[in-house]
Amino acid sequence: MKRVFNLVLLALLAGVTSVQAQTARKFTLPLTDDGKAEMVCFLPQNPSGKAIVGVPGGGYSVLSNSHEGMMASDWLNKQGIAYFVVNYRLPQGDRTKPISDVENGFRTVRDSAAVWGINPRDVGIMGFSAGGHLASVISTLSPFEVRPDFTILFYPVISMDERVSHKWSCINFLGEEGHNDPKLVNAYSTNQAVRRHLTPPACIISASDDRLVPFVTNGLEYYKAMRNAGNDCAMYVYPTGDHGFGFGPWFKYHDQMLDDLGAWLKARQTPKPDAIRVACIGNSITDGFGIDMAGAYGYPAELQKLLGKDYWVKNFGVSSRTLLNKGDYPYMNEQAWRDALAFKPDVVIIKLGTNDSKPENWQYGAEFQQDLEQMLTTLCPALAQPVAKKGKKAKKAVAPQKPQIFLCTPIPAFKSTWNISDSVIVNEIIPIQQAVAKKYGVHVIDLHTLYANDGDKMLDDGIHPDGKGAHRMAEIIAAEMKK
Repeated sequence: MKRVFNLVLLALLAGVTSVQAQTARKFTLPLTDDGKAEMVCFLPQNPSGKAIVGVPGGGYSVLSNSHEGMMASDWLNKQGIAYFVVNYRLPQGDRTKPISDVENGFRTVRDSAAVWGINPRDVGIMGFSAGGHLASVISTLSPFEVRPDFTILFYPVISMDERVSHKWSCINFLGEEGHNDPKLVNAYSTNQAVRRHLTPPACIISASDDRLVPFVTNGLEYYKAMRNAGNDCAMYVYPTGDHGFGFGPWFKYHDQMLDDLGAWLKARQTPKPDAIRVACIGNSITDGFGIDMAGAYGYPAELQKLLGKDYWVKNFGVSSRTLLNKGDYPYMNEQAWRDALAFKPDVVIIKLGTNDSKPENWQYGAEFQQDLEQMLTTLCPALAQPVAKKGKKAKKAVAPQKPQIFLCTPIPAFKSTWNISDSVIVNEIIPIQQAVAKKYGVHVIDLHTLYANDGDKMLDDGIHPDGKGAHRMAEIIAAEMKK
């Protein structure tokens, strides 16, 4: 009996030694003043720079933070990934509690990135079941500053419609009254909140025979929303496993799941911490209208390939948008505009004006200059500050910009589809752009001239570049940036 006990003890000690060999440091931090929310931190022995914030499940009534929390630490630390389990407060009628706890966890990880050996632009989230819903809320609805760089969802609750989801997760999150409010149900059914280019890449893991949270009306709906938006998303559905397997070794496909997840994590292209940040602001031409998987093949993605790993190019384009604040769909009213500012870019490429040329929008053309100036001075407040020169009146600054701004003229409208007028673009919009650029010392990229011979690289509408056209635009812009 004593011999058996010693063998067991040795096995336990070996397990502890193995964990210690991979986990350099484990500690717990409070996330609220009262200590009711906390974050358990596992820092790896050999950090890769990647980090994941874990969000346990439990139907928003308990926290299943063993196999859906702590148990993942050893495997992640072996990959060099720092891991942080958020033991969040349960809603109990106030959904802002768990949301703010996870956001505070993210804020702490990014604020401490340099100390903990983490790339602040390579911090993901991993949620299980109801924690998967919470992770998807953070991924779709939280501000840019605390939005993850990638998302891992294990058998997630996605819909807040209890008829097709986990009833008690819906009730516990939205509250006794809220779960019957169609507006709240829609607002927090996160497949409805996915945004093109703005929602981070996702990996969804589930079992086909999940009887608690139906995969077809939850995880699959999130995948469909991501794919329809052209966002990067992977989905691994195993034949059996039901619900709640997490990182438990009892899951029949445990090893295969770890291989799949590990391969997905390794395949992600991660920006260097010191990469030059490039924000591409624009309408559907920037967005990549008509180009399938525009996140990978639109002009900003092609620009990323041309500029290389020393740059980090993000697409903030939104279809149909105008520069004019009185246009039918003003760009500066969009989440993409707020995200572009929060991105804190080093370089901004503005390509707006095509939709402004429509008669219904250009009736407000007298305000185009002031709206363009508003955009420039919001992006770079220093441009709005006068500089006093000795013996002369104060005049506008043309000092080096931060960020550096490139103002693109619209590409030619080869057809007048949707009432878009190339005549208005040439004779009215471009002269205003050139005058404003001169006033503020902003560099102009004359796409209208440089793209004029590329009418064969357009979709049938004559307004939007096809895939070859997107690459051509990227070539022009990259060459101008490097001058």
